[in-house]
Amino acid sequence: MKTGKRNIVDEAEFSGFHARLTVYSSGGPFLDGYILSIIAIALIQITPQLHLNTTWSGLIGASALIGIFVGGFMGYFTDKFGRQLMYSIDFILLIVASILQFWVQTGWELFVVRLILGISVGADYPIATSLLAEFSPKKHRGAMLGVTLVAYYIGSTVAYIVGQLMLQIGPNAWRWILASSAIPAVVLVLLRIGTPESPRWLLQKGRKAEAEKVLKQVYGPHASLDDTVMADMSVGQTSYFKLFTPDYLKRTLYVGLFYMAAVAPLFAMLTFGPEMLTSYHLFQGASGYGAAIISALFLIGCIPALFLVNRMGRRMMIIVSFAGMTVGVLLLGLFPQGPLSMIILGFVLYAIFSGGPNVMEWLAPNELFPTEVRGTAVGITTSISRFGAVIGTYLFPWGLANFGIGPTMLVAAAVTFGGFVVCVLLAPETTNKSLYAASRPERASRRKRPAP
Repeated sequence: MKTGKRNIVDEAEFSGFHARLTVYSSGGPFLDGYILSIIAIALIQITPQLHLNTTWSGLIGASALIGIFVGGFMGYFTDKFGRQLMYSIDFILLIVASILQFWVQTGWELFVVRLILGISVGADYPIATSLLAEFSPKKHRGAMLGVTLVAYYIGSTVAYIVGQLMLQIGPNAWRWILASSAIPAVVLVLLRIGTPESPRWLLQKGRKAEAEKVLKQVYGPHASLDDTVMADMSVGQTSYFKLFTPDYLKRTLYVGLFYMAAVAPLFAMLTFGPEMLTSYHLFQGASGYGAAIISALFLIGCIPALFLVNRMGRRMMIIVSFAGMTVGVLLLGLFPQGPLSMIILGFVLYAIFSGGPNVMEWLAPNELFPTEVRGTAVGITTSISRFGAVIGTYLFPWGLANFGIGPTMLVAAAVTFGGFVVCVLLAPETTNKSLYAASRPERASRRKRPAP
């Protein structure tokens, strides 16, 4: 029977607190885009100076992605010990690793340091996005989580521009280029100080007094657990295995596989953007700026998706998006020698339609899994996606060297089409549902339907 109670968190108006939390939580994706893209510019100098072959170039390009794969498993600790505790600590590790890049002397040293960088970024995904989702009002949740992916492309675009400009420093510019990621990381650590713990997580752990204190801090002295549906939450157990039970296996496969299909070609293109553009005979001598333009197109593609995610619905948007992405990358594979109009159309279609999966990559796992395993789910699905991204990024320069840009892009088109099939078969619809309702398994909803 419906109680008629107002859920303060789900029905809150968008406030300055929500805006600040969205910006702070976007710091991890910003640094992800920055770190993964800046290496593309640095490799221009690193490859001859450290005598890197194709294998080592691929490994260094993929090293941060491997780290993100490992860091994603830290989501379990986010669910176990809280979002706030690790919200700033993980960036301290990132700052140290960023600075250490300045002194590396060999390819394997750079690989190890960037692996650590990736672990830090990967750990932040479940921390920041879980915290953001659990404070987000229902009608703004899609846009707030979608903005975090916009931050990724802002970071990527800034990295290409900064890297291209810093190349003018001289032959050792790559050291300064790589270490520059420490600057935004320091700023974000300072900004995140004082962020409150998630009241949903506190309630799930049975810490009601602390949860009510946070509600009053964020929503005002009138706020109370009595005014929220969250007060009915039961204490749940944090476990990796819950993601693979009959209630959640389909959701785990859906998010992990569509995420993998979206980022495997994408990260390879961003990491080796200058080399890819050279293969298409574009932006000769200034490929860093060309890569920045492509990254900006991905950024632009996220903007309509932020508005359509509620109007079109989660399921329809991601299916249409994968169809458009497949057509775009297919054109790049079929017309490697031009005409120029086809190459440009391919890049534009792929970039613009990628906005749908980009917005859904963190929205889906945060909506589809309950509080006790939300961070774990974000971490595991991110790790699954980065497994594909590592393979794609490692093989991309090898594919360019041995087969050329056309066949390499045709493989990318096949991967993207696989994502389309996954979404058609598995994508659920959670538009306009509360976070509690969206995260309930379908089996549970069928077993217990509310009285009319």
